[in-house]
Amino acid sequence: MTVLEGADGAPPGAGRVVLVGMGPGDPGLLTLRAAAELARADTVIVSREHCPPEILSHCRPDVEIVDSAAGDPALLAERAAEAGRRVVRLLQGDPGLGCGLAAEGGALAKAGVPFEIVPGVSAVTGVPGYAGIPLTDAAHREVRVVDASQGGVDWERFASPDATLVVIGAEGAVAEVCKGLVAAGRPDSTPAAMTSLGTTTEQETVVSTLHKLASDTKGMEAPALIIVGDVVNRRDELSWFETKPLFGWRVLVPRTKEQAASLSDQLRGYGAVPDEVPTISVEPPRTPQQMERAVKGLVTGRYEWVVFTSTNAVKAVREKFVDYGLDARAFAGLKVAAVGEQTAAALVEFGIQPDLTPSGEQSGEGLAREWPPYDADLDPINRVLLPRADIATDVLIARLTELGWECEDVTAYRTVRAAPPPEPIRNAIKGGGFDAVLFTSSSTVKNLIGIAGKPHKVTVIAVIGPQTAKTAEEYGLRVDVMADKPSVSALAAALAEYGAKRRAAQIEAGDPLRKPSQMRRGARRRR
Repeated sequence: MTVLEGADGAPPGAGRVVLVGMGPGDPGLLTLRAAAELARADTVIVSREHCPPEILSHCRPDVEIVDSAAGDPALLAERAAEAGRRVVRLLQGDPGLGCGLAAEGGALAKAGVPFEIVPGVSAVTGVPGYAGIPLTDAAHREVRVVDASQGGVDWERFASPDATLVVIGAEGAVAEVCKGLVAAGRPDSTPAAMTSLGTTTEQETVVSTLHKLASDTKGMEAPALIIVGDVVNRRDELSWFETKPLFGWRVLVPRTKEQAASLSDQLRGYGAVPDEVPTISVEPPRTPQQMERAVKGLVTGRYEWVVFTSTNAVKAVREKFVDYGLDARAFAGLKVAAVGEQTAAALVEFGIQPDLTPSGEQSGEGLAREWPPYDADLDPINRVLLPRADIATDVLIARLTELGWECEDVTAYRTVRAAPPPEPIRNAIKGGGFDAVLFTSSSTVKNLIGIAGKPHKVTVIAVIGPQTAKTAEEYGLRVDVMADKPSVSALAAALAEYGAKRRAAQIEAGDPLRKPSQMRRGARRRR
């Protein structure tokens, strides 16, 4: 009988272990191979305290997550593999550099457990890259890495001024490291930098010299990494991460989960940490008959125009089409209007190119101002379908009626106030834990305050347009930022511009760089 073997030499169905590096902190630095292994894993062994949730989002819903604090990780992996499970052991950074490859891999080899290694981005290279410090340049071509976590380093071996030195595991011994290097012959004026919580939105870098680094970095959080050498001087021109306009800002995004996704992605690009808090819940109409008649009329040619005033309306109609086995071809011969860019994008994704989108204000009023009057010679039908929310305003209908159109206002979905967010979120809103909040409509202002309370006075208030600003002010909020046009993309860009100007003003005044949340009484001050 022939025994078949798997790709790794083990019999099919036999357990195996993959030692995977998950990078130094930023979940975006996870490799494609690592993500693929997580997707196949039956068991994942990881320090839950040090693992971003985005990393584990690559796993199957039924995966078993084992906290490495529950016992010897190598033994946990061995037992799971012996039970026939595909095991991923997640390690910070790269498994072979400052991690557990030697110990855990050696234990697995001794036990005869098949294993593989998936390298990850190491803190040794990743953190300096995010700090804007190149480890080599034309004048410095050698890099030396020292693990100082166990002490007893012979600093004489690392005294060469031509080599860049990267020291890991020295968070609690910065003074000893600097004194050791100076005693070994490095000038105390040698540039030195320390970066804590590298590649995360809490990253902080202090540039100093061997003489002053210990005092300048007092109180910095672990994990941290020290870089010594002239390359540190390049940070002024190469710093890109910590100089993002909203770097580290915690921004509240009070929209539904689906609506918040693209806005949150844009905010992350500016360096912010978005927190999505739904203020409304979108639900189907209480009775479906109205929408069923509207879809039937749409297919049979009852309408000349269909007006979409929100992405939720597009979604509601699209879902009805799926129920009936229809697609975008049913809109052939119809004219379609969209209230703004986001709604138009949702229609395009559906396969429909809008015929009319307001060029100015993106609202029902803006659309009404550009709506053509009914012309019996050009328009064989004068009916307009408006699939909307149950609480939609009548401004658009009133204007269309004045222009000679007959409007059929159909409830496509209901909006109800969402449940209050968890207590820590409510406390952060009222206590100044957020740096900014984005209001994308008047209803988000009313609903957020209704379910969570009024934002703290240090929180930057950004609104999408004049009407939302008016509502915010009526509720006693100070409006700091308003988009130059009513779109969520423009709102995020306006907040980023505000953040950039605020940062530049602090630098010009020689003040410490502090986020809005750090301006409240009792907040921790960063250097």
